[in-house]
Amino acid sequence: MRQPQLEPAAGTPQQVRIYEVGVRDGLQNEATVVPVEVKAEFVRRLLAAGLKTIEVTSFVSPKWVPQLADAEELIRLLGADGLGPDRPVLCPNDKGLERALALGVTSIAIFGSATETFASKNLNRTIAESLTMFEPVVNRAKDAGAWVRAYVSMCFGDPWEGDVPVGQVVHVARAMMDLGCDELSLGDTIGVATPGHVERLIDALVEGGIDLDKIAVHFHDTYGQALSNTLAAVRHGIGIVDASAGGLGGCPYAKSATGNLATEDVVWALQGMGISTGVDLTALVETSRWMAEYLGRPAPSRVVRALSAA
Repeated sequence: MRQPQLEPAAGTPQQVRIYEVGVRDGLQNEATVVPVEVKAEFVRRLLAAGLKTIEVTSFVSPKWVPQLADAEELIRLLGADGLGPDRPVLCPNDKGLERALALGVTSIAIFGSATETFASKNLNRTIAESLTMFEPVVNRAKDAGAWVRAYVSMCFGDPWEGDVPVGQVVHVARAMMDLGCDELSLGDTIGVATPGHVERLIDALVEGGIDLDKIAVHFHDTYGQALSNTLAAVRHGIGIVDASAGGLGGCPYAKSATGNLATEDVVWALQGMGISTGVDLTALVETSRWMAEYLGRPAPSRVVRALSAA
C-alpha cells in the first residue's frame, strides 16, 4: 500500500499523539446501534494499528445516547484492553463517573461548552451551572487517581450565537482547567475554524496560563478545513490531535456539524512531514474499511478511499 513521500517539515514537533475518538464520538452518531461485540473488535483493531489513546465510550444516560447504552458491557468485554491511562471514557456527571469508577476506569473526560446556548441545549445548564456540576466530578476522579480531560465545544463558532469571541473561549477553558483537569481539547463543533483563528486562540490560551503541551485540537470537516486547521495547530506547537478512524462522527446536538477529521488523513499528512504518530497506516486503513463495510457505506476519509482504490 502506498505511503506518503517523506519530506520533513521544519519547526514542527517530532511526534504527535493521536487521540482516537471514532469508537465513542463516531459510533454515537450512527442511526442504528452497533453491537457491543463489533465495538470491541473495533477497539482491538485500532490498538493493533498502533493507536495508543482510544476514547472507548460514554457513561451518559441511554435516554439521550442509546448508541452508547452498552458502556458497562463494552468495558467488561474489552477487559484489560478497555482500561488503563490511555482508555478514557466520557463522564458527563457524577452518576456517570460512579459507573465508570466501579468498573476500574482510570481516565475520564468531561464535556463543556464555550457558549451559553449550546450549554443549555447539550447540558440543560448555563456555563456557570455546568462548571458547578463538573467540579465534584473532577474532584472525585482525581481523588481516585484518575486522569481527566476537559472538552470545550463551540470554540470557533456556534450555530445559534455565531462568532465566538476568543476571550470568551479562554475564560471557559481556563475555568475548566482550574477544576484540576490534565488536558484541554478545543472543539470546532461545527467545523467553521480557519488556520489564523486556530493560531490566535492557541496564543490566547497560552497567554492565559494554559500550558501548550496540555492543549489538544478537535476539528470537524463541515467546510473542508479540518486537516488544514489541524496542521496549523501542529505547526504552532500542538502535539495532541483528536481524530476519528475513517472520519466517523459529528455532533448529535449540532445539526450543522459533519464528520470528524479522519485519522488516516492526518496520519498521512504527519508521516509525510516526518512527524511520528506510532500508527501503522496500512493496518488503520484496513480497520476503517472493515468498519465501513459493516456500516454499509464508504468511509468519509479521503485517504481510505484513495488507498482502497489503488
